Amino acid sequence: MQGLDTLLKYFSDFTPTQLQQLTALEGLYKEWNEKINVVSRKDIDQIYLHHVLHSLSIAAIVEFKPGADIIDIGCGGGFPGVPLAIFFPETRFHMVDSIGKKLKVVEAVAAGAGIANITTQHTRAEEIKNRKFDFAVSRAVAPLKELWTWTKPLLKKENKNEMNNGLICLKGGDLHQEIFESGTRPKMMSIYDIFSEDYFKEKFIIYASK
Repeated sequence: MQGLDTLLKYFSDFTPTQLQQLTALEGLYKEWNEKINVVSRKDIDQIYLHHVLHSLSIAAIVEFKPGADIIDIGCGGGFPGVPLAIFFPETRFHMVDSIGKKLKVVEAVAAGAGIANITTQHTRAEEIKNRKFDFAVSRAVAPLKELWTWTKPLLKKENKNEMNNGLICLKGGDLHQEIFESGTRPKMMSIYDIFSEDYFKEKFIIYASK
């Protein structure tokens, strides 16, 4: 399967269950995309490169411990949370979006691929009051300033992972102004340095912590 080969170029230690789940994603997303458009037409044929591998760039820089709680803010159709939930089966992923039909896709994909460590909530991140998380993840949802404002109150005080609790987001293009306006001093990593595919040339991982 050509798409999966792209993943296997960079990750070689998937379990049979993980491989099964990853393989299932393409068919499930194609099926659901016909009903509810969550992935652009040009991207759906490149789902492993443009969505799954892109999401897993986070797994290349952080090891979420078993039992860690991660919130995916504005998860859309499930990226980066769904591939990360497959990669870290003992970590809990809470997928949040303000658009209910997108969560329907996430729930259907998780059920179809047998991913048990995903929960969903139809809300905005800033409205969550009663839960705390080790990390927030996000992909191209909002400017860093807003993401950080939403994330800060949701972070647990105690760090249990190697990296301090914080926000890890995937962004593209020239981010200097956005980072300046955010008032944070994040670490910025080039995804192209991790995965040498042309698609990642202008794409970055931004990590901000308290």
